[in-house]
Amino acid sequence: MKKIYLSFFILVIAFGSAHADILYIADDTNLALRGAPNSYGPLIKVLSTGTSVTVVGEPKNGFIKIRLIDGTEGFIRTKYTKKEPPEQDPKDTASKNLVLLQNEISTLKGQLELAQKASTPDTPLEKTLATERDQLSRELSELKITAKNAKQIEKNRDELQEQVVKNTQELAQLKLDNKILSDTTQRDWLIYGGALVIIGIFLGFVLPKISWRRKSGWDTY
Repeated sequence: MKKIYLSFFILVIAFGSAHADILYIADDTNLALRGAPNSYGPLIKVLSTGTSVTVVGEPKNGFIKIRLIDGTEGFIRTKYTKKEPPEQDPKDTASKNLVLLQNEISTLKGQLELAQKASTPDTPLEKTLATERDQLSRELSELKITAKNAKQIEKNRDELQEQVVKNTQELAQLKLDNKILSDTTQRDWLIYGGALVIIGIFLGFVLPKISWRRKSGWDTY
């Protein structure tokens, strides 16, 4: 089934190619094959007298789209084509080729002059480009300033974060020192209190005996 479809497709293409319009470059001039349907379109190649071409588009603005045997497509002037191959004279062909090349050179010179005028100082195009360049320079300067400020802000933020961390560590150390000092003070008070209790107990036992001995000694005399 696939072979049948493929054969049918090939037949359709062959039938279409067989019925495609074939034109020939007239014997009164050579033609420029251009990339656009106008005289200022980019030049693709020069077609010599008698070259056969296949029409692939409708005429437009005096040009028609054609395809060469090698598959190259472009636009040529319709009035310089004919349906029958012309009789070619080598001398006439060389002369026509020379004229065609001279015309192409003139066209290229004109395009070059237009391009040079467009890039000449003080032209509207030059002023527009200068304005855009100045605008881009200002925007670039602003971006540099913004980037510099952003870096400074980021640096300040990092310094503040370091300072906060440092202060937090110092505060934690102070709390620890305060707790140690408080524990030491409480321990000292406990020691002093215990010592006072012991001294009180000692004095409670010793002083009565000393007083009794003194009284006994006085009674003896």
